[in-house]
Amino acid sequence: MQSALVTHPTGIIRGTIHLDGSKSISNRVLMIRKLCSASFPIHHLSKSDDSRILQQLLESDDALLDAHHAGTTFRFLTALLAFGKEEKILTGSARMQQRPIRSLVDALRTMGAQIEYLDAEGFPPLRISPSKQNKDLKFVHLEAGTSSQFITALMLIAPTLPHGLIIHLEGNVVSRPYIEMTMGVMSRFGVQCIWENQTITIPGHAYTPCEFDVEADWSAASYYYCLAALSKEAELLLTGLHADSLQGDAAITEIGRRFGVMTEFLQEGILLTKDRQSIQAPFFEGDFLPTPDLAQSVCVMMSGLGCQGLLKGLQTLRVKETDRIQALQKELAKVGVSLSKVPARFHAKDQQEMFMQEGKAELQGTVTFQTYDDHRMAMSLACLGILFPVGIEHPAVVSKSYPTFWDDLQSLGFEILETESLVRD
Repeated sequence: MQSALVTHPTGIIRGTIHLDGSKSISNRVLMIRKLCSASFPIHHLSKSDDSRILQQLLESDDALLDAHHAGTTFRFLTALLAFGKEEKILTGSARMQQRPIRSLVDALRTMGAQIEYLDAEGFPPLRISPSKQNKDLKFVHLEAGTSSQFITALMLIAPTLPHGLIIHLEGNVVSRPYIEMTMGVMSRFGVQCIWENQTITIPGHAYTPCEFDVEADWSAASYYYCLAALSKEAELLLTGLHADSLQGDAAITEIGRRFGVMTEFLQEGILLTKDRQSIQAPFFEGDFLPTPDLAQSVCVMMSGLGCQGLLKGLQTLRVKETDRIQALQKELAKVGVSLSKVPARFHAKDQQEMFMQEGKAELQGTVTFQTYDDHRMAMSLACLGILFPVGIEHPAVVSKSYPTFWDDLQSLGFEILETESLVRD
């Protein structure tokens, strides 16, 4: 399927969605299982491309390992292979080779790792050679403003080091809930981390193998919050989600409430309903530094409702599967919505970039959205299909995190027409 035309005949959605396991949790547990002295079963493991690729590469004896588009896989494997006994070349897709890795490589090199850039300095691919770990090392500095995955990569291998590891985080910490997720997952396997100010302390302590059940994916749930907000009526049961989640993206419950989406926690999951009387957000102000994977869903939600907003904490979106800020600007402009950078002089006391979103999404002829090889662009923009027909280029990209996304939309009454590409290169 090269393109999909997404429509909904009524704008009313009711049904049950059985969400896949969290990709983020799955990948952390897969790494821990690799580092354990014995294997253990993982239930409800994510079926995403990212988790599938990580699992395959963890079991591979090949000298060349290709992480494709999977950023988590690439970063986690970089740390894991750094103190292995065999030389490996770790590579990825063309986009992966544009995503920075220097901060993690610099930290690993201070720990004794032998890592060589095979192309552009600071970027994949990497040659990782056997090295002699600095057995006296207890402390490492790591720049924390690019990706929380760098921090998690070091945290996951830390218990296997002779003295554990103390990680001093330099600069503004991005995606903090993902680091807290790592701490929560590690604690399930007997390793207790301590995070005080800019320092994370991880003891040298063998992981304890134990059976693990992966909770459902809150990032995926965000698309259903978007759909519910844009619907005429909604009653959606999303299974496998709970209030005591390890995932920071559970913050979508509070964001959704401001847009009239009410969340009721049940034994089997959560029930979403639309309540027009409770909409509180004619103007929305949000900081996405802790939860960057929610940004596209919220921007589309705002555009469909015609909500203006002031957004910050978007800087990590520039180094994701695509430059998500630029991609959102270009695609939302097709339906009359602007996302523009606020000049620094208007927020001099805040060092983060800020963006103003304005306009209400309206059909202007035939609209076809590009996806830029980015799963979250495809899924968030598809939500506008509940308002008017939208074309989604290269819809198969959703397999990166949510392979059954289109099937699940059809179960809610969406009509999805497979076509040849609607836009010619």
